[in-house]
Amino acid sequence: MPHSEKPFKLSVPDADIDYLRKKLEFTRFPDHPDGMDWQYGVPIENVRRLVARWKDGFDWRAAEARINQFPQFTRDIEVEGFGTLNIHYVHKKSEAKGAIPLLFVHGWPGHFMEVSKILPLLTSNAGHHAKFHVVALSLPGFGFSEAPKKKGFKIRQFAEVGHKLMLALGYNKYVVQGGDWGFTISRNIAYYYGPEYVKAWHTNMPYTGPPTFAADPLLYLQYLVTPLSPQDVQGLKRNEHWYAEGRGFTWIQQTRPQTIGSLLADSPTGLLAWIYEKLIVWVDHYHWTDDEVLEWVSIYWYSRAGPAASVRIYYEYYHDFEASQPPWSPVPFGASHFPKDVFYSPSLWVRALGNVVYEVRHDVGGHFAAHEQPEILVDDIRALCELEVVSKEFDY
Repeated sequence: MPHSEKPFKLSVPDADIDYLRKKLEFTRFPDHPDGMDWQYGVPIENVRRLVARWKDGFDWRAAEARINQFPQFTRDIEVEGFGTLNIHYVHKKSEAKGAIPLLFVHGWPGHFMEVSKILPLLTSNAGHHAKFHVVALSLPGFGFSEAPKKKGFKIRQFAEVGHKLMLALGYNKYVVQGGDWGFTISRNIAYYYGPEYVKAWHTNMPYTGPPTFAADPLLYLQYLVTPLSPQDVQGLKRNEHWYAEGRGFTWIQQTRPQTIGSLLADSPTGLLAWIYEKLIVWVDHYHWTDDEVLEWVSIYWYSRAGPAASVRIYYEYYHDFEASQPPWSPVPFGASHFPKDVFYSPSLWVRALGNVVYEVRHDVGGHFAAHEQPEILVDDIRALCELEVVSKEFDY
């Protein structure tokens, strides 16, 4: 592959910023009868406050300068059957000898800046723990990466992009970490490109069902005779509530992404409410400042392909579900469970995903672990990579 890396600096045109303010100025808010609360969705007073701040108080240029403190690049990646996509990514090397290359994969409604709090911790030379060279890409159709021009860009293709990016950067062996879509994509990367290239993978959202006889007869029999713990019973009840009350957005995005995409692409207030709800509901008592929220959502609004492109991954996954669930992989696998994540998986179920060598359940934290609990997540990544089964593959 020819060298195509280019430094990237985020610089939204003034005209785009002015256009956003004009769109916000003409927002028409929904009615809100007395007594409505978060059970109905985002309360109108929250939306009004955030829209007012976004229009007249939020300093995008300050946010842009903060984002530009991270070393960013773009590179052309050839994807089989889809031509060349220009991919945006953060890439920061550690100065430590023998640092381990790590690919960080975000999800929805996340983006590449989810790496911002864990990046300095992972690359720091301090201490006697494992150090990392970190690559955090914007998935195709997210952030400042180019979106696929054809339909049918599935999880397998997202995995291909992540792997080829690491090879292009000279990392012929690496580990991969992700939550949300990052979990599914990391799982596919580990299966298709390990253990030759991928030496370990870690997720903070091990999303899976119970073992099946077809996939693993012995684990299935163990599942049949192993009683659920009280924690498992409580966690599975949370899953039932999630399916009944919290998962409606997925049904829309996996069946009619272009319909909801029209709202997200044209209405900044609609985009704000759609994402803000998840940021608030999916965390564990994390206090978002208004400017944190607005920077987060602005990355979607100003994204290269527009916010509608980001939801099509749901459609492609849903309509290629079986192929997106690769078999058990021998690549060493670590799982971190955070109590307020959107889905609970018993430990026995997690073993159907891969070669579990590290697993921990925490007392705090939600869906956005890298943003909510960066120190805890980094400790888990280090712990996995310091195991002999992983560390022996690197010089550390």
